[in-house]
Amino acid sequence: MEDIWQSAMDHAVAVARKAGQVVRDAAGGVHEAAVMVKSSPIDLVTQTDQKVEKLIIRALKDKFPTHCFIGEESVAAGEVCVLTDGPTWIIDPIDGTTNFVHTFPFVAVCIGFAVDKQVEFGVVYSCLRDEMYTARRGKGAFCDGRPLHVSRQQDIRQAVIATEFGSNRDPQALDKIFSSLKRVVSIPVHGVRSAGSAAINMCLVASGCVEAYYEIGIHVWDVAASSLIVSEAGGVLMDVEGGPLDLMSRRVLAANSRSVAERLVKEIDAFSVRRDDDAS
Repeated sequence: MEDIWQSAMDHAVAVARKAGQVVRDAAGGVHEAAVMVKSSPIDLVTQTDQKVEKLIIRALKDKFPTHCFIGEESVAAGEVCVLTDGPTWIIDPIDGTTNFVHTFPFVAVCIGFAVDKQVEFGVVYSCLRDEMYTARRGKGAFCDGRPLHVSRQQDIRQAVIATEFGSNRDPQALDKIFSSLKRVVSIPVHGVRSAGSAAINMCLVASGCVEAYYEIGIHVWDVAASSLIVSEAGGVLMDVEGGPLDLMSRRVLAANSRSVAERLVKEIDAFSVRRDDDAS
């Protein structure tokens, strides 16, 4: 099956580039009336998100009509979010929609592909910066063809940590988010950064720019593609409480090493959110 999946990955890269061009063309021209909200007033979606997802799914279904699909906007429209053992495409048409609306330059088209619930390849196209991140299981991670490797820094006091505040404005969740932030900053670490895109934060881990990234409240489409990019660049993935990463749990910790990850786990004030595959 290896050649089949390589062909699928090559097609995904081409589709991501085409989708990214649509995003670039629309950036800077997003009118206020075209910006809608989903779960909260700061959980944004635009007509471009919806247009790009349709473009991606159509292009993939034409070539792989029997495969399954999980798309952010499709789920928002009422489709179930179920990851089966079958070949499944996991798509985020615009990771960093708020960035896109404000032309903040970290915006990504994400296409992950899983078989037997395991990501086989991932494509993250940072389209406003024209950077293509790719990974194939067992074949390494790359940016524009250049091999990626995580940072070798093992002292968390000399680390830069990435995180996000998400779209949840529940006071109890915010208390835990800021409690974690205070504890991480107080280690102390060199700094904390937020790119505004889960996928790009994880690609920054893979690139060695930051030592770790954690967040509670992301979705499977935010991290499926980028999770493989991190692991293929030599990084580690786990739950924010230290267990194995569960793509549907909406919690992720990506780091350059297990020692940095386990040190961060001690400082994260974890909480649970509704799972992506919870249809109740």
